[in-house]
Amino acid sequence: MSDSNFGKLASQPILLQANRVWRTYSGGKLIDQWQGNGHPEDSSFPEEWVASVVKATNVGREHIQDEGLSKIKLTDGTEVTLQEVIEFDPEAFLGKKHVEKHGSHTAVLVKLLDSSERLTIQVHPDREFAKSMFNSQFGKTEAWYVIGGRQIDGEEPYVLFGFKPGVTAEKWKELFDRQDIPGMIDALHRIPVREGEVYLVEGGVPHAIGIGCFLIEIQEPTDYTLRTEKVTPRGNIVPDQACHQGLGFDTMLDCFHYDAYTLEQIKSKWFIDPSKLQETAGGSLTALIKETDTDRFTMNRLTVVSDYSIDTAGTFAIAIVVKGKGKLIWGTEEISITKGHTFFLPASLLSMKWLSLDEEPLEVILCHPPKP
Repeated sequence: MSDSNFGKLASQPILLQANRVWRTYSGGKLIDQWQGNGHPEDSSFPEEWVASVVKATNVGREHIQDEGLSKIKLTDGTEVTLQEVIEFDPEAFLGKKHVEKHGSHTAVLVKLLDSSERLTIQVHPDREFAKSMFNSQFGKTEAWYVIGGRQIDGEEPYVLFGFKPGVTAEKWKELFDRQDIPGMIDALHRIPVREGEVYLVEGGVPHAIGIGCFLIEIQEPTDYTLRTEKVTPRGNIVPDQACHQGLGFDTMLDCFHYDAYTLEQIKSKWFIDPSKLQETAGGSLTALIKETDTDRFTMNRLTVVSDYSIDTAGTFAIAIVVKGKGKLIWGTEEISITKGHTFFLPASLLSMKWLSLDEEPLEVILCHPPKP
């Protein structure tokens, strides 16, 4: 691709290709439906990674070199990774202040996730653990925005979240050593989830996404997942390496924060109430995750009933069209958009207008990196 074409990409919305990723659990039917795929079904590809410059860590699939990396189709039909495009001119795509702190890394990862079975109980490292054990500047604090769900085998969507009072490191190790899965499940709070809810999941907090959840996950840009179950709920064996990521089980257990909370304390500490940022005749912008909630990322919900203009303030964003259809307009150019589209919005794209062309409002989730 010529330099002039790369330059043009830096000042326009970049439509991303679908990017499904293999995981140890099943799901994805709701993602298929959302993307308009003709034959939606659950499979071992239950996640869609959006604007990703992170390679997936899947034991046994190391030969798939680019799994997890988002791709862009160029005008001549060829595909390049988003990472390649950004590295051509990081400041144009990410913003000068962002590059000064994070280089050519986006410093954020966004996913859609649809679970047809409960995920294994897991934990992600905080930054201190990630730095000492993985030599990484990023841990894996994440947040979930619930965009839907489904009942499966009579069960409503839920998550397991946080240690109950009375759980200690010693008790947790005993449960793990015995592979007492019912005991491990009972050690965590079971919480029903509803569309529109937002949960912050800090590094070190034990959790598991339950059956039937359809959500957007924003997180620090790593794939460090430490699992305590050696067999998945559907009976698949999880290799030791996939459980402890090469750390060994004793070190893996040190990743957990052994703070126990009541359900009320968990809701107060990690459940986030959305707050309206701006409202016009054409739509509204709502904060789902604010800078005061975490310094790792932010997320807003744009609801457009007619049209809504946004200035980027010189930083990039990742956009997910959740509902509706319409147009995205910048300068004298425009692109048609519909539910299932995902975009990388470069920092050089200083302003844009979202236009709704459907009876139902256009809903777009805008994900942002940490503030410089």
